Amino acid sequence: MALTAGIVGLPNVGKSTLFNAITQAGVEAANYPFATIDPNVGVVEVPDTRLNKLTELVKPKKTVPTAFEFTDIAGIVKGASKGEGLGNQFLSHIRQVDAICQVVRCFEDENITHVSGKVDPIDDIEVINLELILADLETVEKRFTRVQKLAKQKDKDSLQEFEVLSKIKDALESDKPARAVEFNEEQEKIVKGLHLLTSKPMLYVANVSEDEIADPDSNENVLKVKEYAAAENAEVIVVCAKIEEEISELEPDEKEEFLEDLGITESGLDKLIKASYNLLGLATYFTAGEQEVRAWTFRQGIKAPQAAGIIHTDFERGFIRAETVSYDDLLEAGSMAAARDKGKVRLEGKEYIVQDGDVIHFRFNV
Repeated sequence: MALTAGIVGLPNVGKSTLFNAITQAGVEAANYPFATIDPNVGVVEVPDTRLNKLTELVKPKKTVPTAFEFTDIAGIVKGASKGEGLGNQFLSHIRQVDAICQVVRCFEDENITHVSGKVDPIDDIEVINLELILADLETVEKRFTRVQKLAKQKDKDSLQEFEVLSKIKDALESDKPARAVEFNEEQEKIVKGLHLLTSKPMLYVANVSEDEIADPDSNENVLKVKEYAAAENAEVIVVCAKIEEEISELEPDEKEEFLEDLGITESGLDKLIKASYNLLGLATYFTAGEQEVRAWTFRQGIKAPQAAGIIHTDFERGFIRAETVSYDDLLEAGSMAAARDKGKVRLEGKEYIVQDGDVIHFRFNV
């Protein structure tokens, strides 16, 4: 399941430093715009304590976590939608991701140049969001005129698309993203086909200094970002990219001790990975046996055969049933055998909608 979240932001806000921490990929993090020109893609494990608990319970030969992709996209500048600062190239990279994580600088540091000469997170957010809106407006306007002509001829499909384009055009011209507009199921299909930048879900990543991470709400810039995000029902994750990069180089037990010393229980990266995962409507089911305990990513709302197909196409093609127990029920029972005795293991058919935390054994025949 190749879904990916793109890390965007103005130059020198900490994007590449954060990406280094996520993937330990060693991307150049230079103190000047456009240090990252080609998008860098990194795969990261999704932290999930349930996987650890299942491993303790089942004692398999190996444990395999599920993974998630992040793409580091070079810094956007004002005028990107018109090609400024390699803007068209950067915008095309954003078009290829499924969700956007916008890194916002909330720290002061005279040694790191800010592209606009001052630290103002709301201004930074508005620069980026406006560039995405302008790029989408250009896309919509090109299509609008052609579809309008067909709609006048009473073409049914064109009438539907014209209505959708009109709604989006009105929103964009009011500086609102396409995702702020409500559509019915049929209209959503049309929106999806437009591949708009502002229809992608977004979360904000407030990057703070090392001495602010334990109490981020003491930072006025963080509070401003949270207020802005709340107005569009978006989530804010607070990180210190510099600290996260240091943490990424530690062993698990050292990491725990380091976090404790900082006065925090969970790293910002773990929060970011989980939030990005949820932003895309992703969830996890597990398979558990003597050979391996494994986490599998699926889109919320899919049925059992499609979930089986994530493991192998044969599983979907020859699907018979899914022997299913919830993670909580299995943990409470203490073993699969005990869960069966208590009647907690269910036999689910082709119409079953898989739930986050399901532990499943698929029966199939091809």
